[in-house]
Amino acid sequence: MKAIRVAEFGGPEVLRLETVPEPRPGPGQVCVRLRAAGVNPVETYIRSGQYGRLPQPPYVPGFDGAGVVVEVGEGTRRFAPGDRVYVASLRLPQGAATYAEETVVDEGEVWPLPEGIDFAQGAALGIPAGTAFRALHFVGGARPGDWLLVRGASGAVGTAAVQLAKAFGLRVVGTAGTPAGRDLALSLGAEAALPHDADDDARRHTGGHGFDLILELAAHKNLGRDLKLLAPGGRVVVVGSRGPVEVNPRDLMNCGGAVLALNLFFTPPDEYRRIHEGLGAALRAGVLRPVVGRRLPLEDAARAHEAVLEPGAMGKVVLEIGE
Repeated sequence: MKAIRVAEFGGPEVLRLETVPEPRPGPGQVCVRLRAAGVNPVETYIRSGQYGRLPQPPYVPGFDGAGVVVEVGEGTRRFAPGDRVYVASLRLPQGAATYAEETVVDEGEVWPLPEGIDFAQGAALGIPAGTAFRALHFVGGARPGDWLLVRGASGAVGTAAVQLAKAFGLRVVGTAGTPAGRDLALSLGAEAALPHDADDDARRHTGGHGFDLILELAAHKNLGRDLKLLAPGGRVVVVGSRGPVEVNPRDLMNCGGAVLALNLFFTPPDEYRRIHEGLGAALRAGVLRPVVGRRLPLEDAARAHEAVLEPGAMGKVVLEIGE
């Protein structure tokens, strides 16, 4: 079968399409014929050798994907051949090897893909939607009626967060770097969508109350300003950061707030299960529709690794794999 392999750490050019042996499931495992693979920033950090835990090359990247079950191992109960599923792996350092025509994963890493959700959308669920759900409900303590600011509301995590928060009864303000990104946030249910630096307008939109919760996708740029926007007892959940930032702790003291950090790979097993049960319910109810911004063929994995780090994100970058 065809797969993207990384033989050595380096730039996007080390992602090469090669022929590799077909995987076969063992006990408690599922073999999925993949139709799409999600591309996440973490995969670019691992590929470049700049992550805390690294696989031993050669390896096949990929944590997220979607497709059809083709074979199950002994003892597998939840799935049968022909089932539409999405793959959501938190296994570091390599993940589920979804940049491939087929992959084998543990039964607990596979979840039903409802009808009406295409395979590219299914590949946008694992890390992006899982991060948004955990940030809102398990780390951020979101409550109906809260004011929520989503920094980066047009990206893969942000678009999921806006939809999930709106469905849960939060009042959502999003920021995005382009007019098209702001229009996208509004179309998904944000009450307002503003440029990233429009902090005064964001606070005014809450009637001066401030934000009970901020999901921060670029803490290296915004965290110092976030603290000034918090309502009393407000929380900032740091979802992404690419460098250091200077903050004034007194801004946090003035509101009695908190800064919390999220790393999806540290999700406890029971919480992981609850996240995907919640995502499944949201998909079936029609309140979550993953946004796919770029669809590229598997052989263009190098271009996908460039695209996922570019500014002006509009949903998820996905590799489409055959028919």
